[in-house]
Amino acid sequence: MSSTAEPGTDTGAPIEKLNLVEAVCDGLYTEMSQHDDVVVLGEDVGKNGGVFRATAGLYEEFGEERVIDTPLAEAGIVGSAIGLALSGMRPVAEMQFMGFIYPAFDQLVSHAARLRSRSHGQYTVPMVVRAPYGGGIHAPEHHSESKEAFFVHEPGLKVVCPSTPYDAKGLLIAALRDPDPVIFLEPKLIYRAFKQEVPTGSYEVPLSEASVRREGSDISVYTWGAMTRPTLIAADNLADEYGVDVEVVDLRTLSPLDIETIVESFKKTGRAAVVHEAPKTAGLGAEISSTIQEEALLHQEAPIKRITGFDTPMPLHGVEDYYLPQAVRIQDGILETVEF
Repeated sequence: MSSTAEPGTDTGAPIEKLNLVEAVCDGLYTEMSQHDDVVVLGEDVGKNGGVFRATAGLYEEFGEERVIDTPLAEAGIVGSAIGLALSGMRPVAEMQFMGFIYPAFDQLVSHAARLRSRSHGQYTVPMVVRAPYGGGIHAPEHHSESKEAFFVHEPGLKVVCPSTPYDAKGLLIAALRDPDPVIFLEPKLIYRAFKQEVPTGSYEVPLSEASVRREGSDISVYTWGAMTRPTLIAADNLADEYGVDVEVVDLRTLSPLDIETIVESFKKTGRAAVVHEAPKTAGLGAEISSTIQEEALLHQEAPIKRITGFDTPMPLHGVEDYYLPQAVRIQDGILETVEF
C-alpha cells in the first residue's frame, strides 16, 4: 500500500538514509520488484549501472530483458519506449544528460504527448523519461542544460523535478504509475549533496502538488530542483540579518503546476520572486509571474522578481558558478523586492 506521508511520519516501513541518486535507484528497484511490466532502457544503464550509477544493481537483479543497454541513439530509445508503453509495458527511458535529449524531441512532442488526444483516449503512453539536468558539476558542453520550459510548453507531457531524496523516490513511483508520459528531471548538482530518511517500502508523492518548504509572511519565493537549497539558505540569511520572513515554495511538479498553492502563498505575502537556473527569457518564471497577475493582482505590492540564469548558453566550468543563481544573488533579489 502506498503512502503520501512526509519524512518523519510513520509510513509503516523501515527507514534508511539515502542521497538523491540512491533514492532514484531505490524507486526503480521498488517498482520493478512489484511490477513485471516496468523496464529500464538507455545508454549504459545495464552492466555499468548508468553514468551516475542511478541504475546500479538493477541489471544483476532483473536481467538484460528488463534492464536494457541501448545504442547511443536517443530518438531510438524514446521511440522504443513509446512502443513498449503502447504494448502494455511501463518503460523508463534514461537520457544520460538533458542536453542529449534533443534528438528525441520529435518522438516526445509529436508522438508521446499526442497519442491520448490523437486516439480520443483509446491509448495512453505510460512511460517515464529520466534526465539528469542542470549545471554546477563542471561538465563539458551539452551536459548542463536546464530546458524544462521546452517540455512544460507541450500539452500531454507532465514534467517533474524533485529537490530531496524523499521526494525523488515518491515522485518517481507516482510518475511510473501515471497513465501519461512524464519527463522526470533529476538535478545532478544535488545527486550526492545530502542524505535524508527515505522509507524502504512503496509510497507516492502526488504529482502536481507543491511543497511549502519554509513558511513566511513577507515574500513568496517559488523554485524547484537544485535551486531549492540556495533559496532556503538565502531565506535563513535574510531572516537573521534583516528580519525578512521568506516563504519558500518548492513546485516539485512543473507541469501541471499547483496553481492553488502558488496563488494562496502570494495572497498571504503580496510579494514574489521566482528562482530558476534556466535562461530568463520565456522561462517558467514568466509563466508563474503571469499566473499570479491573472489570479491575484489585487494582492500585489511589488513587481515580481525573476532570479535566473542568463540568456546565454550554459558556459564552461570557469564561470559556471557565476551563471547559476547562488544564495547571495538570490538574497539580493529577494531583498530588492521586499524593499520596493
